[in-house]
Amino acid sequence: MSMFETYRNAFPNALLTRKANGVLEVKFHTDGEKLVFNGYTHEQFVELFHAIGEDRENRVIILTGSGDAFMDAISPEGFDFFSPTGFDKILREGRKVLSNILDIEVPMITALNGPVLLHSEYALLTDTILATPQTVFQDKPHFEFGIVPGDGVHILWPEVIGSIRGRHFLLTRQVLDAETAKDWGVVNEIVPADKLLTRAHEIADGIAALPPLTSRYTRIALTQRLKRLVDEGLGYGLALEGISAAQVAHTMA
Repeated sequence: MSMFETYRNAFPNALLTRKANGVLEVKFHTDGEKLVFNGYTHEQFVELFHAIGEDRENRVIILTGSGDAFMDAISPEGFDFFSPTGFDKILREGRKVLSNILDIEVPMITALNGPVLLHSEYALLTDTILATPQTVFQDKPHFEFGIVPGDGVHILWPEVIGSIRGRHFLLTRQVLDAETAKDWGVVNEIVPADKLLTRAHEIADGIAALPPLTSRYTRIALTQRLKRLVDEGLGYGLALEGISAAQVAHTMA
């Protein structure tokens, strides 16, 4: 079992703070500014979510970002998409990070402080999603790199907004504004930026006041279908992503 003091400062791209009632806030960042996602954060977040899930003192989790975006910047640093061993690492980490989020057995809230242009699947695996008026959704980098969006977004977007809408969203790199996302069931509430975390903590505090096993077992009950869907489709999606990456590598060569 994880103890908070053993991992709270272990992740250079996640600022962790926990209140006495067990509400854990996880703020993604790069050097205190908005997160620039890369191969090192891809690896790091596997262990981050595992440690959070293993700590029985955590009662509710809030995910948020720094600066003006939740996640909108990516760097190829630390990634090796174009060799079998390199993509094997990406595939293993891609499977583990989502299973580790789903293995967090307490309610999760995402407070989207701005655009979500990559790894929106992290948010879609949480139970409540708050957004600001400036929040937009798009699956941007997969097609920019020329690879299949097979890291979980191919499962979760059709599940959340419907099959036709979800497939169109991914194939066209559609941009969803906050109001459309709320209308389509992606977002629960749109909150002014200066009140976003206050509202997230208000919801979290209400959940943390429930009996511990009640909130924990409710999260477990609510995520069983998602676990089945992710287990069924994620490995295959990542394999297809890897094959498309091999074709890109061949073309570049």
